[in-house]
Amino acid sequence: MQKDTLYSISPIDGRYYDKVQSLSQYFSEYALIKYRVLVEIKYLIALSQLNLKNFPPFTHQQIQYLENIVQQFSINDAQRVKEIEQNINHDVKAVEYFIKEKLSLPEFQNILEFVHFGLTSQDVNNTAYPLILNDFLKKEYFPLLNKVLQELWAFSKKYKDVPMLARTHGQAASPTTLGKELFVYVYRLQSQLNDLSAMPIKAKFGGATGNFNAHYAAYPHIQWEEFADKFISSLGIKRYRYTTQIENYDYLSALLDNCKRIHTILIDFCADIWMYISIHYFIQKTNPNEVGSSAMPHKVNPIDFENAEGNLKYANAVFTFLSEKLPVSRWQRDLTDSTVLRNIGVPFAHSVLSMKSILKGLNKIEANVMYIHNDLNNHWEVVAEAIQTILRREKYPQPYEALKALTRGQKDITQQSIQQFIDQLDVSNEVKKELKNITPHNYIGNSAKFEL
Repeated sequence: MQKDTLYSISPIDGRYYDKVQSLSQYFSEYALIKYRVLVEIKYLIALSQLNLKNFPPFTHQQIQYLENIVQQFSINDAQRVKEIEQNINHDVKAVEYFIKEKLSLPEFQNILEFVHFGLTSQDVNNTAYPLILNDFLKKEYFPLLNKVLQELWAFSKKYKDVPMLARTHGQAASPTTLGKELFVYVYRLQSQLNDLSAMPIKAKFGGATGNFNAHYAAYPHIQWEEFADKFISSLGIKRYRYTTQIENYDYLSALLDNCKRIHTILIDFCADIWMYISIHYFIQKTNPNEVGSSAMPHKVNPIDFENAEGNLKYANAVFTFLSEKLPVSRWQRDLTDSTVLRNIGVPFAHSVLSMKSILKGLNKIEANVMYIHNDLNNHWEVVAEAIQTILRREKYPQPYEALKALTRGQKDITQQSIQQFIDQLDVSNEVKKELKNITPHNYIGNSAKFEL
């Protein structure tokens, strides 16, 4: 670690920074300023196309110059914005003044006051943040989650033909396959990912209290709602039609809740894998250079899944707070949304950390197939369900009760004791043969057949 990261208060910017540093382009102060500049510049270009009084359309060269302000936005530019903010004590107004500095050329002198024309700060912020989230989800979150899905899918296919003892309430239950149990998580995650991918990202853009007051005062003949819809749509997101000064945050609350469900599924997965490792169903590959315990030399701990579980739970705690807080604001607005929204990158950083830990953990485990086989072979009582069900079909009297008397709470049920029980049944030899063909290894239903 570099010396400066050792002083970081947050592990996101310290211990884990090398794993999440790509998120700086979305959730850092630099990134927020850059996206604000983007919104202001794109808005200014869109305004120029309305043929407004005293605002002639930009030339191709002027548009190129304006777009270069965004494309070439540097850390020095961001520092200049912060210098202006320090002097005037307003972050969005500082962006407006920065752009006006950049436009201090003869060809822009007559249109300087159209920078931030009719806007309130939240038109800029509540468009910048959705753009940030949209880019982050498409470029970072979805690809990483899809990679987790692909690895889990490959893992489940690898073990699709491995019969395994199931456990309900922690007790031996009807067999399944290892592949199918892993695939359940693939299926659940894919469903939530489909919902999240289809969720529209929305922005607020409507002036000081959402009514385009200033816009209509200056140019009453322009259909500003249609302009705003088209402008926001051109950025790849959608616009709330009715808002106060700030966005409603309903879409964001739903989005965070969707992410929470994804994380909850991954928490469930991590906990299950952790327990499977503890009962030796999975073997952990060892690295000779690593230490598992400061005191116990033999330890190989499932730390990747523990790390992932902890980070997922932390992320969900912050998501819960944000999804409950953001949609609530006093009257037309208060500042509480603005200050807490600055933390939106924190839970997503912990999410990224967790998924990378899961991928690392999956790469370090493999199924202990022989142990799984032997464990299943030691639990012949699990075929009792199959036997009593077939006996029901044959109208055998009280088959459930008969199997209950044989197996419930018993620890010494073997293949031999099951077959002895079958031999004593008053059923045809054909049915007895059918019952004797059932083993813990083939009584798996359709668990070896699964697909997305």
